[in-house]
Amino acid sequence: AKPGGVLRRPGHTEAAVDLAALAGLRPAGVLCEVVSERNPGGMAKLEELQDFCAEHDLTLITIADLIAFRRRTEKQVHRVAEARIPTRHGDFRAIGFASDYDEREHIALVRGDIGDGENVLLRVHSECLTGDVFGSLRCDCGPQLDAALAAVAREGRGIVLYMRGHEGRGIGLLHKLQAYQLQDGGQDTVDANLALGLPADARDYGTGAQILIDLGVHTMRLLSNNPAKRAGLEGYGLRVLGREPLPVHSNPENVDYLRTKRDRMGHLIDGLPE
Repeated sequence: AKPGGVLRRPGHTEAAVDLAALAGLRPAGVLCEVVSERNPGGMAKLEELQDFCAEHDLTLITIADLIAFRRRTEKQVHRVAEARIPTRHGDFRAIGFASDYDEREHIALVRGDIGDGENVLLRVHSECLTGDVFGSLRCDCGPQLDAALAAVAREGRGIVLYMRGHEGRGIGLLHKLQAYQLQDGGQDTVDANLALGLPADARDYGTGAQILIDLGVHTMRLLSNNPAKRAGLEGYGLRVLGREPLPVHSNPENVDYLRTKRDRMGHLIDGLPE
């Protein structure tokens, strides 16, 4: 289970450990799944589990219930500082957050008044030192960050949430460089991660969701080409009203990488040269 439990990753492993800890017991648990009688070979879904619990006088909660309870009773990120950041897209408020369980620092670049927190234009941007800072052509992270800042500036109200610890889709800078070595040898970005014994995408959005809640966000329009980000945020009770695509900046160095994101990771990318 990840540190931070379901507030970091809404998984069954985290839920089991959280329940034990909330009961004042050793934070460990045993997981099992109930085989469905209605769908032979499959696992029981919520409706069947509700009937099973009623028949056997068992209590049932969902991961969403556990997240909601912990959100009401705990806070795992806190604001540290706030300052004006002038950019070529205009002024933003930079609000710095610290995570209590992994000591990472994150920054929310806020434009305008978030107000009631409804229909906020949002970009959740994963840290990419090579692309955002050094201008690497192996990815399109830098241009996406710039496009997101420009879009929020045009809107006059919104947030660009810059998530540290997401380098290389969560595998870290040095592992990302090792993956680049394997890609130079012919592997794609997914197989390179797997060859290193790492997941294709190790990011979680629990910390980001807690930051958005702290900022007063309730519903949002998400600037992203990655549907997984929507699912990641909605797992924490936030509501995504829609997805707004970002422009794709392809070049000879990153076109294979972008094709892999489209073909193997489900990113919604159009207009790539074949």
